[in-house]
Amino acid sequence: MSDYIEQRTSSLTTWTHVIYGLHALSLLTGILTAATVFGAFLVGWPSIVAVIINYVKRGEVRGTWLESHFRWQIRTFWYGALWVALCLGFVLITFGIGIIIAWLPLAIISVWFIYRIVRGWLALNAGRPMYM
Repeated sequence: MSDYIEQRTSSLTTWTHVIYGLHALSLLTGILTAATVFGAFLVGWPSIVAVIINYVKRGEVRGTWLESHFRWQIRTFWYGALWVALCLGFVLITFGIGIIIAWLPLAIISVWFIYRIVRGWLALNAGRPMYM
């Protein structure tokens, strides 16, 4: 039974690495191309696939230390989406004048995405759960 649990945990740890890797790929797309970091993270296929995997595998990690990583990844995506929507909504409400002001919060959100993925992946590599 112990071998089964170890194999299961190892498999789920691999999935968690894949999810961080997909999010990192989206971030790199935003950094290295004409896309924005926040845009690539929220609408790029790697992050969307990562969030779908999060939801599909979430039940399997429930009760393990990996559950905190899944929660961390899901919250990173959805809180970021909310903040970007608020910033872009502000731009629309001000009829485009707010774009000058909106770039600063959008840049901060981009740095926040990078921080969350790097911090989470480092904790996963160290075998530690994520604490909010």
